[in-house]
Amino acid sequence: MKIAQVSPLYESVPPAQYGGTERVVHYLTEQLVADGHQVTLFASADSKTSARLIPVIKKASRTNPDTVDGLGNHFTEIEMVEKMAHEFDIIHSHIDYLYYPVMKRTQHKYLTTLHGRLDIPELQGIYKEFKNIPVVSISNDQRKPLLFSNWAGTVYHGLPSDLYHFNEIPQPYLAFVGRISPEKRVDRVIDLARRTGIPVKIAAKVDKADEEYFENEIRRKLDDPLVEFLGEIDDAEKDVILGNSLASLYLIDWPEPFGLAMIESMACGTPVIAFNCGSVPEVIDEGITGFIVNDMEEAVKAVKKISSIDRSGCYKKFIERFSAERMVRDYIAIYEKLTGNSLRKKIVEQTN
Repeated sequence: MKIAQVSPLYESVPPAQYGGTERVVHYLTEQLVADGHQVTLFASADSKTSARLIPVIKKASRTNPDTVDGLGNHFTEIEMVEKMAHEFDIIHSHIDYLYYPVMKRTQHKYLTTLHGRLDIPELQGIYKEFKNIPVVSISNDQRKPLLFSNWAGTVYHGLPSDLYHFNEIPQPYLAFVGRISPEKRVDRVIDLARRTGIPVKIAAKVDKADEEYFENEIRRKLDDPLVEFLGEIDDAEKDVILGNSLASLYLIDWPEPFGLAMIESMACGTPVIAFNCGSVPEVIDEGITGFIVNDMEEAVKAVKKISSIDRSGCYKKFIERFSAERMVRDYIAIYEKLTGNSLRKKIVEQTN
């Protein structure tokens, strides 16, 4: 199939360090190319891809100090895609509702994956207005605020099977990888280290929007001999930090749409201890890839029994449920359903 992937422009594809949506766009794009599809990626020029790259801006906006309005770049991106739209069987957007007014008025085939939380009041009006736009959720729980939308399917994120390495013998510490913000509850992570006496390594970025929270609520808590703050890390460092940890901690306090950090941990064979919020029960297989807890007392108990998790079983479950290959199969099925353009049908026609 001829497929356009429309990425957000806040991070490169893939991101140099932290970045969720653009990272998933990268894994999806690379696997589609590996499977023989003709893929065009619309992204920032500092992206690296096996697909045909159409650069929209020179540098991803979050790492570009000259960027003032990162949102505005996406309207240029939409126009660039539309000028080439006739080339594609389907245009797969990852830029939320920004594209919807155009999608509503043209005859090309579109799909939008929603990567964020959907319990924002203003979204009710947007999705009622654009209720015919096909959208994909990244967990079933994510859909709840907008059940009336035109859901084409749920596709869980996937990672390349060789991105991280399985580690059977961990070291005696816990890990948190992600972003420091009120909903990610790094304060709970630090508290759990103190309650259990087990050190924790915190590898996380601090967005500008969360700097005040970090300074007022978190920084002083990092001054503890059990806590090691590493800042942002890349994939190679993540492989080491997650792979060597007893467990990764995901003690969130918000309706998590998916939680990429959970499957990154599983890809190392490292189980996850997570609060029962949002997508968590869909991602974690209780007692196999981790433990789901409802409060800090249960989290302490989970740490104490973490050695009961078979790390090889955790890794096998990751391969089964969260590989990039599985993610692409799911998306191709949706592409074919929306376009009526069956790859299997084409192969049969070509052999006759």
